[in-house]
Amino acid sequence: MNANALRGALLVTLAYALVGASFTANSLLGAYPYAGGQALRYAAACLLLLPLLGRGGLAPLRTLTARHWGRLAALAAVGMIGFNLAVLAAERTAEPAVPGVLVGCAPVVVAVLVPLAEGRRPAPVVLYGALLVAAGAFTVQGWGRTDLAGIGWSVAALLGEVGFTVLAVPVLGLLGPKLLTATVCGVGAVEAALVGLVVDGSGFVRVPTGVETGALLWQAILATVVGFVLFYMGVQRVGMERATLFTGAIPIAAALSAALVGGGSFGLPQAAGSLLVGAGAAVGTGLIGRRNRTGPASPGHRDGSAGAGTDPVGHRDEPDRPGTGPLGRPDRTTGTATTDTATTGTEITTATAEAT
Repeated sequence: MNANALRGALLVTLAYALVGASFTANSLLGAYPYAGGQALRYAAACLLLLPLLGRGGLAPLRTLTARHWGRLAALAAVGMIGFNLAVLAAERTAEPAVPGVLVGCAPVVVAVLVPLAEGRRPAPVVLYGALLVAAGAFTVQGWGRTDLAGIGWSVAALLGEVGFTVLAVPVLGLLGPKLLTATVCGVGAVEAALVGLVVDGSGFVRVPTGVETGALLWQAILATVVGFVLFYMGVQRVGMERATLFTGAIPIAAALSAALVGGGSFGLPQAAGSLLVGAGAAVGTGLIGRRNRTGPASPGHRDGSAGAGTDPVGHRDEPDRPGTGPLGRPDRTTGTATTDTATTGTEITTATAEAT
């Protein structure tokens, strides 16, 4: 794994950890209307991101076709609104561990179905790593009481988690992480408001309490603005299939945050599961089990490793460039950020396939 790919792995891990920690914030919003809370969260995230795009930051939206907008609408509906709704619905008849374990199987689904859909064989090393991650997620959370409805909604949550990555990749190269996040958050806010009007009527939004305000701000700023942007930055570097290997950070962060606020414990099963998740991510990304490849730059290897001198979606390593955005692509020397939106949707889709 080269330095660029390692940076991408760290970005994705941090993003998933922020999402996992937000589960504790979710528990503080049990009395707040679901759709209204989601609408506030995504609207706030969109508004926070707009100033960070810079002058002309919205220009790439003019290049989007109707098909691109349809994909963004599906991403918001399936990977954001639908995912959260499915988790809440599952927890009505199932213990929280049940949807958590099934969502932890996302790396296996992506590692198998995505290559088959693209007409190629799954990469064994990614599949082995995905199985370890899924086993680690199960070990961290265990299994709980459920019924058929709980399992069905948990499967829906799994599909939402997969959709959040798969649906985004073709437009990620066109918009870049910041603009993509701002756009889907704006679309998601509208979708959540429409759901709220249908389900709860005019009472779908109310003034939150102090505790609810803190939870909504956590979700909007850390889990959404920071988490989503970091995740898509990581996907640009490690590719779609390997990015999902780090979903195992979600149950680990959830268990740790619950223990920190006194709502749970972090014992031997959680520690053992964390080690399994880490081992699976390391195996699947090639951090262990293979020697680093050296030599001339190449577009990418069929086993999923990036060629020397390139990142996993086909960008050749470049010298540091000035011009930064607070949450864009990290600068290679200082950690400041710039956003690379020059890659076309075709390039990132093709290069991601090659990289996996």
